[in-house]
Amino acid sequence: MTTPAGTAELRELVLPVHANHHGSLFAGQGLQWMAKAAFLAGRGLAQREVVMAGVTGVDFLAPVPIGREMLLRAWVGRVGRSSMTVCVAGAAHAPGVPPEDALKGVFEMVAVDAKGRPVAIDRSYLDKETA
Repeated sequence: MTTPAGTAELRELVLPVHANHHGSLFAGQGLQWMAKAAFLAGRGLAQREVVMAGVTGVDFLAPVPIGREMLLRAWVGRVGRSSMTVCVAGAAHAPGVPPEDALKGVFEMVAVDAKGRPVAIDRSYLDKETA
């Protein structure tokens, strides 16, 4: 199964180890999952390693109880010379329960070389619509 360059989809199960004292997803864990999705989408588009340069916004829209499956979708919304903006949205799923939007965030990622320095993203293979 393949996904288009610049997109990623992750599924995570909220276990007790991921929960806060209220029995719902700990915000730090949700942020970690969003960062992972942003990294995978950015690396897929850049076709090289990327690092996170910033988080311009994160919203936790609803508590996610233990036992829910989180579906996180990430996509690159902007491509610059070496940087890109990656949007991430997460929805909570459970059998017999309608999916509920639970979190969203915007991440700035930068393509880097082996020494960790910013490097231009090769745009020649990008869709004309994406570029």
